[in-house]
Amino acid sequence: MKLLTFIIVYPLIWILSILPMRLLYIISDCFRFILFNFIGYRKKVVISNLKMAFPEKPTDETQIITKKFYKHFVDLIFESIKSFTISRKEIEKRYVFKNVDVINAAVKNGRNIILTGSHQGNWELAFGLPFKTTINCFGAYTKIQNPYFEKVIKASRTKFGFDGVPTGIFNKTLEERIQNNLQSLYILLSDQSPQLHKTRYWANFLNNYVPVHTGAEVLAKKHDFTIINMNVTKVKRGYYEADFELITNTPNDYKNFEITDKYLKITEAHIKKQPEFYLWSHKRFKHKDKHDQWLEKRKTSQK
Repeated sequence: MKLLTFIIVYPLIWILSILPMRLLYIISDCFRFILFNFIGYRKKVVISNLKMAFPEKPTDETQIITKKFYKHFVDLIFESIKSFTISRKEIEKRYVFKNVDVINAAVKNGRNIILTGSHQGNWELAFGLPFKTTINCFGAYTKIQNPYFEKVIKASRTKFGFDGVPTGIFNKTLEERIQNNLQSLYILLSDQSPQLHKTRYWANFLNNYVPVHTGAEVLAKKHDFTIINMNVTKVKRGYYEADFELITNTPNDYKNFEITDKYLKITEAHIKKQPEFYLWSHKRFKHKDKHDQWLEKRKTSQK
């Protein structure tokens, strides 16, 4: 069944991917009209997220952001499809990395790097980063259950030098590279909620108290990594700029969770500049009322 699904669907994806972007955006507009006006895909989730994140915004402004989000969201799908066959020339034109010297300075000093980021703008097209630096780049990702799609998607994401590592073996891969003195950069998008039983820390993010990932901070402290954050700005339709900000070269100088808090503040400020380009289609604040319950379970397990 998985092979049959792949045989039917993948040729369509490939045909779409070879179309010029201007034509893909026409298709995107048609699809977005249907998705937003008739299907209403996760519209309640998007609106709920926006109201909780920006309670001060009037309803009409929230509605405008919602419409802009859906336009961007569907564009993001088609831009991801385009990534299957996009050329180096086009990716470098559409996805510009600014001040990469922040990364290259750490590389020159022999540092391993954790590159934090968020689901803002377009994170899928960041696979052009290896063109701008000499360090080996790795990204954690969740494997797709269909092995045929898994193979072609991984090939697409890694064709420019970025290596994808399934989350299940990410720590093992990192440890092996450290043991072999292989200098590397590891990108971690840390703005999604972890599973409650894996949660170590809660923080105020976008006006809500939520569980947050702390893996970037934990790994950086354990192995003395440099932490750099990448912010992605949407310049116009189909064009993005990524800029880099040093969080720290000395992670062990920080108290527990201070680095995580710093990352969250940077991310929150950037989202507020372009809220329509953040990934609101997931239940961002689904655990916001469960902190006391989580805390009680944690106390019980520690007795």
